[in-house]
Amino acid sequence: MPQASRRVLPGSPNHLGARWDGLGTNFALFSANATKVELCLFDSNGRREIERIELPEYTHEVYHGYLPDVRPGQLYGYRVYGPYAPEAGHRFNPNKLLIDPYALELRGEMRWHDAAHGYRIGSARADLSFDRRDSASIMPKCVVVDPAVTWGNDFHPNVPWQDTVIYEAHVKGMTALREELPPHLRGTFAGLADPDVVDHLVKLGVTAVELMPTQSFFNDRHLVEKGLTNYWGYNTVGFFAPATRYISPGAGIHEFKVMVRRLHEAGIEVILDVVYNHTAEGNQLGPTLSFRGIDNASYYVLADDPRYYYDTTGCGNNVNLRHERVLQMVMDSLRYWVQECHVDGFRFDLASTLGRDRDQFDPSAVFFDAIRQDPVLSGVKMIAEPWDTGPGGYQVGNYAPGWAEWNDKYRDNVRSYWKGDDGMAPDLANNLLGASNLFEKRGRKPWACVSFVTAHDGFTLMDVVSYNEKHNDANGEDNNDGHSHNLSWNCGVEGETDDEEILNLRDCMRRNLMATTLLSQGTPMLLMGDEIGRTQGGNNNSYCQDNEMNWLKWDGISERDEAFRTFVSNVIRIRRTRSLLGQRKFLHADTVDDQGTKDVQWLRPNGEGMEQGDWDNGLTRSMAVLLAGAEERLAILFNAHYEPIDFTVPAGFEEGWTLLIDTATGVASPKRPAKIDGNHYRVEGRALVLLESTQ
Repeated sequence: MPQASRRVLPGSPNHLGARWDGLGTNFALFSANATKVELCLFDSNGRREIERIELPEYTHEVYHGYLPDVRPGQLYGYRVYGPYAPEAGHRFNPNKLLIDPYALELRGEMRWHDAAHGYRIGSARADLSFDRRDSASIMPKCVVVDPAVTWGNDFHPNVPWQDTVIYEAHVKGMTALREELPPHLRGTFAGLADPDVVDHLVKLGVTAVELMPTQSFFNDRHLVEKGLTNYWGYNTVGFFAPATRYISPGAGIHEFKVMVRRLHEAGIEVILDVVYNHTAEGNQLGPTLSFRGIDNASYYVLADDPRYYYDTTGCGNNVNLRHERVLQMVMDSLRYWVQECHVDGFRFDLASTLGRDRDQFDPSAVFFDAIRQDPVLSGVKMIAEPWDTGPGGYQVGNYAPGWAEWNDKYRDNVRSYWKGDDGMAPDLANNLLGASNLFEKRGRKPWACVSFVTAHDGFTLMDVVSYNEKHNDANGEDNNDGHSHNLSWNCGVEGETDDEEILNLRDCMRRNLMATTLLSQGTPMLLMGDEIGRTQGGNNNSYCQDNEMNWLKWDGISERDEAFRTFVSNVIRIRRTRSLLGQRKFLHADTVDDQGTKDVQWLRPNGEGMEQGDWDNGLTRSMAVLLAGAEERLAILFNAHYEPIDFTVPAGFEEGWTLLIDTATGVASPKRPAKIDGNHYRVEGRALVLLESTQ
């Protein structure tokens, strides 16, 4: 074992991680149950451990030391000593090199081997056994970083919630096929920052990019052994370090910051999809990579038998946010991404787990309270995926003021309505107005409802109208993975077809789903590539497919898809220039303004008001909604019947009505709409129309 030869000072316990101060580096690691911590320094390529240094001080459950000779670029890891007693919840094993939870950068990829496990795989005693093999050679190394960067005049766009349009994207998938980029920049943060890529987002009209996990994660061993990849990244192992796979060769973490600045210059916010509910270490049979070997009993929620883990994530473990030091780590991580990296918000994977005390979810749990009172985090966008796999985990609509939530009920209801299911008119109406039954509590606003019909998990928009069934054979699980409740309709043929009639119908159905999403109150979210017909070939669980199935196609776009991209862009512009489509309050049919005008009216196709019998009639598939303002009126006409219907629209202002959108023809005219004849308009079968009257 290499011995310490450097001068080591006591240092400080106040700032966890490796902190370079311009003269030297302070190392500090929390562990309530360890007996000793060794800092391991490596050569520049990370292959040889050149020195081990026992951290000399232990203060407030933090091991710490200061090394005047350690500079930025130094590679390091930890070995932590303590009891190996799984039956008591302790899994210390100093033979395993551990990642610093506060590491700002990792170098190297995980090379899977049995030595990554703290126990002897194959032993009759399973995880109760003890593995003495050294894991340093297979582990990525932490990097001492100088985080200083020149931000210039960078500023947060601070787009109001009611004006926000989100684009869910994947860093690699966005540019892996962009031939105009040098090969080494494709699929990287630098690739996403390319001016032409940013211009695509600007022309589309979105205001925020929600990036699927960019914090450090590894390819799971079982996927590697099957020749697959953890493409999505929902298996974090480093909450401060960006994933190395998205950093171009020779670049460092500053590449992420440059990307943020380039998007900000275009007025686009950056929202990170983050996973704080579990880690990549899995259950009791998982590897020892970081937290498990540093202080298993503190970092994780253990079961009644502490040999096992309490798990509401389906991934083997729950991060223990009720522990003050673990909560501190998560809060420090969030603040780091906002203050040092200038991100504008977060989407929290399986957020219900973050508010749990085992079987109970509490919207005022310590994590949510900490966010609410934090002077940095209380001012950025917070979005919950409001469910997990545990008891009582489905919590849509139950989050605290200040939070937005993914509304999967919206997805299901809108898909069902347009595929022609019975009884969907009331649900469509409710969701179109921001689902007040779920979100109008405690002063929350319509933007709390994140409205989407597609997301990374499930079919793409093209696949929603092209497949009745999932086709996940490429995942190697005999098509047993992924859910079967897709609420999709293939329009008559499963998968690809050359039938022009079916292709035209699919185009119209795509326009219906997209227009409905963008015309709804709340915060609309689009999935990367939906604007140009990206397909996954019917795979609704493409988490392990790092290939063209998931990558955005830039070249060879068909005329149909180019036309659809133009349609989507125009509808977004219509939304962003009509204040009635982004209300600051919930709309209700019984609300009347000072002039006696109702905020919203639901109408039959003949122009008469909808009555309870219409809502109760499961065959109601055609209706109109009239939104009224002081100088503008909008009428959205819905026809999910397969036959055309003539609609009568109430009188508008003196100039009458103009046509903004007709999904049957593909018309979307934000600036120079055509005037319609009188107050009558024929809506083709399975189509949506938006009319406007102004004074």
